[in-house]
Amino acid sequence: MANLLAVDDEPAVLALINNILHKAGHTVRTVSEPTQVLNMQLGTYDLILLDVMMPKMDGFALCRKIRSQVDCPILFLTAKAMENDVVNGLGEGADDFIIKPFGAGELRARIDAHLRRERRERRNVLCTGEVHFNLSGKEITIQDVPIPLTKSEYEICEFLARNRGQVFSKDKIYESVFGFNGESDSSTIVEHIKNVRAKLAKRQISPVETVWGIGYRWK
Repeated sequence: MANLLAVDDEPAVLALINNILHKAGHTVRTVSEPTQVLNMQLGTYDLILLDVMMPKMDGFALCRKIRSQVDCPILFLTAKAMENDVVNGLGEGADDFIIKPFGAGELRARIDAHLRRERRERRNVLCTGEVHFNLSGKEITIQDVPIPLTKSEYEICEFLARNRGQVFSKDKIYESVFGFNGESDSSTIVEHIKNVRAKLAKRQISPVETVWGIGYRWK
């Protein structure tokens, strides 16, 4: 159902999480060394679980480092229930806390609730890092500042962002955005992407990457 990442330095806790969520139909990757997460491709995960108390790097610090790379919910697993810990964690970009020890039912229910909310939000909003798509309004904003894209430029960006990480040739982008009956040809994609990059660069953002000899992707 969903692709989840769980980070905890206790193997027994990771085994419990994997068992509970695997039975619920989810795919779970478990990591016991928090610093390894910094070198992972995190955009494929639908939700991330982070233990708070870990050696070398605690969950708060790890959340702070990865939050700009992911839009998915981040939930802390912690034995700490003190109010200042909750405030600290939410301030670092977390979405919720699950207090240890937790039951199987609670873990499944809390995760499923966040996944449902995420699906509802993405019907109208798509976020990739600092770039926010208003899907119904066909508008991109960065830090609440609208980016003046043409209709074609917006459609190209939305297509690439919805398929983040995948590489598409200019022919495939043209076909997917404009259809087989488009009035131009795939060479216009190069010019559109050039214009998109120039507009996003004014906000110090460069999410459209060229994969030489193949095409483009949204990082």
